[in-house]
Amino acid sequence: MSENIRKRGNIWYYDMMIDGVRYKGTTKTTDKSLAEKIASTIKSDILRQKHDLPTKVNYNDKIFSEVWEEYFKSLNNATTTVKRKIVASNHFLPLFGNTSIKNISTTDIKNYQLGRKFETLALNKNKGKREQDIDYSSANKEKAVLSNFFNFCIENKYLDKNPCTGIKKLNELSRLKTLNDEDIQKLISGATNKLTRDLITFLIYTGCRKGEALNLKWDDVDLKNGVIAIKGTKTKYDRHIPISNALKAILGDIKRNQDSLYVFERNGAKLTDFKRSFHTACRNAGLKDLRIHDLRHVFASKMVMGGTSLYITGELLGHRTTQMTKRYSHLVPETLKKAVDDVWGKKDKIIIK
Repeated sequence: MSENIRKRGNIWYYDMMIDGVRYKGTTKTTDKSLAEKIASTIKSDILRQKHDLPTKVNYNDKIFSEVWEEYFKSLNNATTTVKRKIVASNHFLPLFGNTSIKNISTTDIKNYQLGRKFETLALNKNKGKREQDIDYSSANKEKAVLSNFFNFCIENKYLDKNPCTGIKKLNELSRLKTLNDEDIQKLISGATNKLTRDLITFLIYTGCRKGEALNLKWDDVDLKNGVIAIKGTKTKYDRHIPISNALKAILGDIKRNQDSLYVFERNGAKLTDFKRSFHTACRNAGLKDLRIHDLRHVFASKMVMGGTSLYITGELLGHRTTQMTKRYSHLVPETLKKAVDDVWGKKDKIIIK
């Protein structure tokens, strides 16, 4: 009886002879020491089966790194989404990579979250800050990616339950940066090309996410009936956005390229990002710390301040829960005050003594 492990690529495989029968397969790990232990366990299990003893190893168990690779291949090729998941995995893959997904518990996820919290606390920018002033959004995004990964495992019947379920998010600092009308005009004027100018204006007028705008096809734009269909969104629900007269003018001025299905394209190819040209527009406008996603907040703020209800604003933004839209509730009192002032604030109104 002999056993051996051999490496193919980054993965170790076992190859052993037991009672004249050869057994070969993958240990599903890149760690040699772990592979040797797995091979030894497999040999013991085979012997148990030969002697009709209960086995201890389930060969259907999946190693985290193996399933992660399968999950990653299944992702939509949205550049931003893929990059975000790569960054997130840099933190949890070293910890969970060689572990069976069935052995990862809710406690393991909580301990991982706690570890990331301590790492965030140790950053120089956070030293001396109060707990409520520290942003743990990175750790929360990592947990969200893990949760999405485990849902993938459940869909493929590798797991029965998601170990991330029920774990609360850590504190996040709200970022609702918006712009006044003057700054909006400066930003649009700061764009150095028409494509960037059109994109900025489109995002401000619709509240769309960047990916939704870049994936927009002409077939989803109905200028005649004045509506845009936003499909395949982040929340996996389609929604429709009315086309205002101002937006209709913008879309009508875009020259349609017959070689491309997409509204925002360059030389017939779908545009994948415009971060660099956006930052140039911000610099020319004298606007600092502004992100493309902030234009979504500009739209929401303008809607709420204009008297639109939080419910309708949430529907236009594609929020699946009211909690997301409640972030703009602080703007409602100002809108209500304006409404009262419009009715009773003028001098010629009736004065009750």
